[in-house]
Amino acid sequence: MLQPHTKSLSINDKAHSLPFGAIQGTTAEGVVSYSSDYDSVDGSQYPNRKAFRSYYDGIYMGYKWQCVEFARRWLYINLGLVFNDVSMAYEIFKLRAIRDVVNSTELPLNAFANGSPRRPEVGCMLIWDEGGEFEHTGHIAIVTEVFDDKIRVAEQNMNFTPWPAGQSYSREIEAKIGAKGDYWLKCAYTGSSILGWVIQTPDTRHSVQLPEENPALFKIKLTEHNASDCIDRPWLNIANEDEAAYVDMMKGHWLTSVEEDYFKYFAVSQSAVDSLESATDELHGLFMHATDYVLQHPELLHSFALPSAILAKVMRSWDNRNNQLITSRFDFAMTDQGLKVYEYNCDSASCYMEAGKVQGKWARHLGIKSGDDNGADLFKALVKAWQECDVVDVQNGTIHVLQDVDPEEDYHALFMKKAIEAAGFNCVRVIGLSTLTFGEQGEILDQHGNPIRWVWKTWAWETALNQLRKEEEQEALESHQARVTQPQIVELSDVLLNDDIMVYEPLWTLIPSNKAILPVLWSLFPNHPLLLNTSFELSDELKATGYVSKPIVGRCGENIQLIDADNQVLANKGGAFAERQQIYQQLFALPKIDNYYTQICTFTAAGHYAGSNIRVDKSMIIGKDSDCMALRTLDDQAFLTL
Repeated sequence: MLQPHTKSLSINDKAHSLPFGAIQGTTAEGVVSYSSDYDSVDGSQYPNRKAFRSYYDGIYMGYKWQCVEFARRWLYINLGLVFNDVSMAYEIFKLRAIRDVVNSTELPLNAFANGSPRRPEVGCMLIWDEGGEFEHTGHIAIVTEVFDDKIRVAEQNMNFTPWPAGQSYSREIEAKIGAKGDYWLKCAYTGSSILGWVIQTPDTRHSVQLPEENPALFKIKLTEHNASDCIDRPWLNIANEDEAAYVDMMKGHWLTSVEEDYFKYFAVSQSAVDSLESATDELHGLFMHATDYVLQHPELLHSFALPSAILAKVMRSWDNRNNQLITSRFDFAMTDQGLKVYEYNCDSASCYMEAGKVQGKWARHLGIKSGDDNGADLFKALVKAWQECDVVDVQNGTIHVLQDVDPEEDYHALFMKKAIEAAGFNCVRVIGLSTLTFGEQGEILDQHGNPIRWVWKTWAWETALNQLRKEEEQEALESHQARVTQPQIVELSDVLLNDDIMVYEPLWTLIPSNKAILPVLWSLFPNHPLLLNTSFELSDELKATGYVSKPIVGRCGENIQLIDADNQVLANKGGAFAERQQIYQQLFALPKIDNYYTQICTFTAAGHYAGSNIRVDKSMIIGKDSDCMALRTLDDQAFLTL
């Protein structure tokens, strides 16, 4: 759940603060502004995530009661216009189209910087940049009146106090006109700035022109560091459990399994990384919207091939606003033709340690000074995500890291354990299930006899679901419930499907991690520049472009097939998911650099970009055994001359 971007309230402000959902004011057009004081949420009125989603005439407006929700609702009620989903309010300044709901057409938007000769207009969107008061989010308000020396705006999520009596706007903003007719608005908050205003108009005079992207900045370049005596020297600290486990798995101090690649790494431009960060945050929002859409339309759920016995649990998991993400990973193809997302791994996403620790230590070991480590901030972001999670009783609560008996999962689990402990929690690692037992009340106990309440897992949810698929779905669930009543051996489903245990990543991640979400996304956001045309059926359009067939539930690149426009098989990988339903995605091949096909991975912490790395393979399909290599960011000029 997004948090309000307001400052800490003074004692006086708190005395006049309105509870969440209370009316702060009403515009002259009758559009209501509501308090967004999340600390005062009444759980009986807002028991779940669904309750926080705002709809008007069946159209999604946004999250209650954020600034974006008010702006979208005002525009729809008064003008019949709705703008696309954004992750952060400041991103609206870059939108160049808005949808006319009545006529189902797109109309042009143009942005005008603060100080533009073209003044703001009634009904336009006033946009603040991220920073200061509006750290990470930015802010949006609707302009309701315009004067030479001021404007009046209406908004939400600015503060929690009522608008002054008889006032149909939230506040006034001071304006000043320059010698050349330039119109300036004053931002009253330290560290914050007003980007400008966005107007529905085809007139581009004085508007902000988005810079044309240089395709050369979106290439990936392979480089090699000149070093002679480093290859035999250890560089990971085996006194640290996670690094020792990584060395054991790799059978030495290696980043890549190929000795000839020891000194090689990949470089990308700062512009490319900025785009990856923006794309990651935007796509997370799109996938969350699509997840909600699927769960609001149960007829779609059959395409996800989930056991019917758990569907109610999936819905409850989504509705429970405390069931938040900690980790997730996007897989991208990035070429000079653009940036496209393949899929979203938000259930047991791997490679966090490679991105957040190993690639940085490798670069320091070699003495690489050029560029920046793409995972330098990842661990810190994970710690912050855990600090802001909904685990209660920090002093006495214990988070259990649950993993399979697998060398790759060892270091991944230990890396996450360090982040959890750095966040201030007690953490216990559980390897396999053999040490778990049932307590007298049916609770699940760890190897020390302590009850399990919070779990972060490396196991995929599908592993637990497969236990339910062994029998008829309902019979399997009844069998699971009987085992809890008459306990014997603890199985994975007993832990992960236990109503008394909060699991990270939550059960609802089965929806956005499932490939069936991709056709839904395309139907909701057709021709979105970050998405690939994807369908449940193989269409003539996909045949013409070439396509990729993927099982809707699969892992590690298994049972993926690439077919070109001439119906020739470019790549085909076997696996255990051949019998699963397929989706068909437009072919957008990974770039081949030297001998490797390269895939950019971006990692999130609590749904926000936290870092990136690169995975490579001589095959066109990235899988479990594909190598990670170091990824570094150069400033644009240095990158172009590389």
